[in-house]
Amino acid sequence: MEYLILLQREYMAYKKILVAVDGSDISTLAMQEAIKLAKDLHAKIRVIYVADELITVGDGVSFDYERFEIAVRGFGQSILQNMESLAKLSGVTVESCIVDNADHSARIPERIVQDASEWHADLLVVGTHGRRGFSHFLLGSVAEGVMRIATIPVLL
Repeated sequence: MEYLILLQREYMAYKKILVAVDGSDISTLAMQEAIKLAKDLHAKIRVIYVADELITVGDGVSFDYERFEIAVRGFGQSILQNMESLAKLSGVTVESCIVDNADHSARIPERIVQDASEWHADLLVVGTHGRRGFSHFLLGSVAEGVMRIATIPVLL
């Protein structure tokens, strides 16, 4: 019984929930779970999209980087607007932010954890695609990276 009471106290401490989204169906499901928690706990949500514009172009290939950067930010903004709408329909307080990673001084998981720390989040929510084997090796996992370096609880 003591364990249940302790668990309930910890659970009730979530007042600021940060959700990292990428536009996938999985991140929408993660947002929906965060909304349920926020509604039950009367918590605030901050939803972020990391704008990572890293591309590699070989010699002799022309590329309009400025146009690409605008497209990435526009895509991120539309994702954030959709996530905000979901939260507002449920009556949850929400804010959103595009987290810039243009200088590539950090990896995406590091940017997510940094933003959570700066916002003083109590819980970090990230969707995971559940990749296995070679695709996991090749693509890595933002969720796994977040889980490894976060200093606050992470809901995957």
